[in-house]
Amino acid sequence: MDPAKFSRKLWCMRQQLILILTPLVLLPVLFVVPPKEGKCLYVVLLMALYWCTEALPLAVTAMLPVCLFPTMGILPSKKVCPQYFLETNFLFLSGLVMASAIEEWGLHRRIALKVLKIVGVKPAWLILGMMVTSSFLSMWLSNTATTAMMLPIANAILESLFGNLEALKENCKVKSDPEGDSQVKMYVLPSEKQILTTDDKSVWTDRSEKKNLEEIRKEAEYQIRVWKGFLICIPYAASIGGTATLTGTAPNLILVGQLKSYFPECDLINFGSWFVFAFPLMLLFLILGWIWIAFLYGGLNTRLCISKHDERAAAEAKAKTVIDEDYKKLGPIKFAEGSIAFFFILFAILLFTRDPKFVTGWSIFFTKGYVSDAVTGVIIISFLFFFPSQRPSSRWWFDPRASNTPYVPLLSWRKAQECVPWNIILLLGGGFAMAKGCEESGLAVWIGSHLEPLAQVPSAVAVMLITAFIACFTEFASNTATIIIFLPVIAELAIRVKVNPLYFMIPATMGCSYAFMLPVSTPPNSIAFASGHLMVKDMVKTGFVMNILGIMCVFLAMNTWGLQMFNLHMYPDWARPLNATSATVPTHTIPATNMTC
Repeated sequence: MDPAKFSRKLWCMRQQLILILTPLVLLPVLFVVPPKEGKCLYVVLLMALYWCTEALPLAVTAMLPVCLFPTMGILPSKKVCPQYFLETNFLFLSGLVMASAIEEWGLHRRIALKVLKIVGVKPAWLILGMMVTSSFLSMWLSNTATTAMMLPIANAILESLFGNLEALKENCKVKSDPEGDSQVKMYVLPSEKQILTTDDKSVWTDRSEKKNLEEIRKEAEYQIRVWKGFLICIPYAASIGGTATLTGTAPNLILVGQLKSYFPECDLINFGSWFVFAFPLMLLFLILGWIWIAFLYGGLNTRLCISKHDERAAAEAKAKTVIDEDYKKLGPIKFAEGSIAFFFILFAILLFTRDPKFVTGWSIFFTKGYVSDAVTGVIIISFLFFFPSQRPSSRWWFDPRASNTPYVPLLSWRKAQECVPWNIILLLGGGFAMAKGCEESGLAVWIGSHLEPLAQVPSAVAVMLITAFIACFTEFASNTATIIIFLPVIAELAIRVKVNPLYFMIPATMGCSYAFMLPVSTPPNSIAFASGHLMVKDMVKTGFVMNILGIMCVFLAMNTWGLQMFNLHMYPDWARPLNATSATVPTHTIPATNMTC
């Protein structure tokens, strides 16, 4: 058989081959590593490879611990199965249900259009408006849903600003036309002798036409750059915004879940304390990202602050009209929208004030340790299933002619079922089950014992290396799978080098959301790339600098306000070894030279 054809057949069967060959290739692990740790490492490596290659659906791979941990003698099923619905999963579920209610009544679209009305229609301000709106919505909605909702709005504005994209592309091709090459050349001014010739008028007319063609080409190239800037800023802002809240993205919740598993006495991370730390970081990164994208794609120029009356001004006025008309079509705020807005604000306030750490929260009115963020979230979303979507009227009871319309709540269970990504909940559970297996089997301690040489690396440098490594790895793998795989190792590394575990675990969690360079890195990137107007080189060029900016922002946050908020300069009492059989790690203060830049 022709080698080329055979290789194509192998490529078509790659997933089946990975499924079959991976367990066989990993068999030596069972004989090289100590028995119980080796069995757990075998399962972890198997799941990691399946997750990275997607040989099985992510959710199916996440359920492998239910099959393999009990049968291989790593963990009994009664300890594995409860990991799939911990209180962290309930917090995630409550956030998803609230998001589905917001989407059901279109509140997110009203918020988006209102922000765009406020920021104005100049390209740089519009890019900022798109990024602010996308980041705010992705704090509460999924990053994918935010991107899918914002892209059509962006395209409508762009068409009103610049017209048809295909026409712009044709204008850009003037330069590549063999005859057009001579037409678009910029000619020098003719000499005095030439001006006095009889061909004077024709020369100037020809030069004017050539200059106009060049201006048209340059304007079209500028408009296409701005168009790309609009499309690329939305998924990036959605990924950045998701880091600001615990429910914004799955890795944040995995951090909380694994902290509770490894360090039960650590209660520093909850919705309020995370928001206080992560929201300023998100704002800083968003502003730097906006400056970079606006600079790269032509949005930063003198028009940002100076008004001019030209063709661009006319197009901007037309775009403003489109935004105003779309907002008017929404009509006045309906009772259902107002109700959802009320519950949404209440949801955020109660989560934030339960136990924000820097002030006393309302949880002190209940038995200590009984009321968590999950309890708060479930209480609020329960109201959505019976609160009416129409304004109640007492006259309906006394008016025999009033129509007996069916009672419609703000959210139905059928709608919630359709909107909730149950596969992500299983993925979270698989991560917690894997973490439990690593803890109980002693695998995390065994890995940590092999990381002793890293103790020589200054802690501040280690933060940058961890963030950079995770950000690069998650370009090719699911961010949820990435944090599940590496967080146990990072936690044990922190214990071995006697550094506050949060100092390493928080940057790793943040780095998982900083996947900007490839279309396959995140679903939002894929949605933007699927529009057909972006090229891979556009995302690589923009995303590479975004990754660097993100790493620097995390480094700054961890060594300034994060250092004070979580007492990262001290090795805490709650950071004991991951299992009871390992030696006790002495508690001490980390040298300040290792913790600050």
